Amino acid sequence: QEQLMESGGGPVQAGGSLTLSCAASGRAVSATVMAWFRQGPEKGREAVASIYTRDHRTRYADSVKDRFTISRDNADNTVYLKMNTLKPNDTATYYCAGGLAYGGFWERPGTYDIWGKGTQVTVSS
Repeated sequence: QEQLMESGGGPVQAGGSLTLSCAASGRAVSATVMAWFRQGPEKGREAVASIYTRDHRTRYADSVKDRFTISRDNADNTVYLKMNTLKPNDTATYYCAGGLAYGGFWERPGTYDIWGKGTQVTVSS
């Protein structure tokens, strides 16, 4: 059974930091690309960052570049999202996603086959 499980969300004050984790199991450990998406109140799902399994190449949305860092630990099949200098508009449910095939646009939800259930991040001013 393929599965992604997020953890690490919670409330934080503006300017603070959080690290999200995404543990992969089943087919999800074979994902060629892993990504974090987020969906805020009354907003669509937005790509935040991605990392490729083969070369650990990363991509970031402009809104989080230089504040967020995505990384992965292949030994324990976990992907992390380190979030610094958080802002109120970072408030969202954050989802981990895994894509099984090579290719595809990293920022498009359709590139990913497996999704976690999400973890809530709430940034207060």
